Amino acid sequence: MTSAILDRARAPNQYADLQVATGWRFAAPGLSIIAIVIGLPLLYALLLTVSSFTLLHPRLHPLVGIDNFRRVMSDEYFWHSVWVTIKYSSITVAGEFLLGLAVALMLNRVVKLRAIYFAILTIPMAMSPVSVALVWHMLLQPNLGIVNQLLEALGLAGVDWLGNSNLAFWTVVFIDVWQQVSFVILILAAGLASLPKDPFEAAAVDGANELQQFWHLTLPLLRPVAVIAVIIQLINEFRTYDLVYVLTKGGPGIATDLLSYYAYKRAFLGLAINEGAAVSFVLLLLVLVLTVVFFRIVTRQN
Repeated sequence: MTSAILDRARAPNQYADLQVATGWRFAAPGLSIIAIVIGLPLLYALLLTVSSFTLLHPRLHPLVGIDNFRRVMSDEYFWHSVWVTIKYSSITVAGEFLLGLAVALMLNRVVKLRAIYFAILTIPMAMSPVSVALVWHMLLQPNLGIVNQLLEALGLAGVDWLGNSNLAFWTVVFIDVWQQVSFVILILAAGLASLPKDPFEAAAVDGANELQQFWHLTLPLLRPVAVIAVIIQLINEFRTYDLVYVLTKGGPGIATDLLSYYAYKRAFLGLAINEGAAVSFVLLLLVLVLTVVFFRIVTRQN
């Protein structure tokens, strides 16, 4: 009698263990591919960071430990690139989120032609960053660009949008926001559409106005979706390279020298692959820290 009771007690645990084992078997092929495609290059890049591998000396030996990190961090341009990257990512993500939230709230009220609006919004997002950069580079060309021609037609002086060290940074920020805000709008619009209706109806009955409903209901309920959107965009912005390469190549001077472009210069223009890999791992560490911080925010209990 006792053994039968114990067998019945063990049955749920055995079934759960079987489910876990079955899940790992199904996941094994995909995890193996991920380990090969992502893990092996990552390990090789980590090996490069402690090696003496350069384009002039294409051998891993002798290993130099953390000397590559020391050399990189002793360069004042590295810290400038870190600051520019943090500033750039913070401004672009904040702009994309605020603009995306405003547009998503407006689209949430639209009934007619909603599908057409969403189709239009996907156009910038569907374009590759290189294509976007090339188009805007032509539009902002100082002498023949359409933007300056329109300004001159209005009696205003033309502007060197990408050649002025004070304007180039903000021009790249604008172009990045122009392309990436569509993604944020779509995520936030989907989040708004999935919010429950009952709390809003109860708040309206209690006399809460739209601003109070937005502050006390919409934002708290939308927080998980909003944080995920911010995390994805922070990762995207920290690794921005193609826009800068096509538009400014880090210039004028070092005004738009993001950390990803600094790693490229160190690795291929400076011929030091090992130091470029070290910069890339610093960038990876920054992204990981920010991701952990935002995940702690979204999982924090109220």
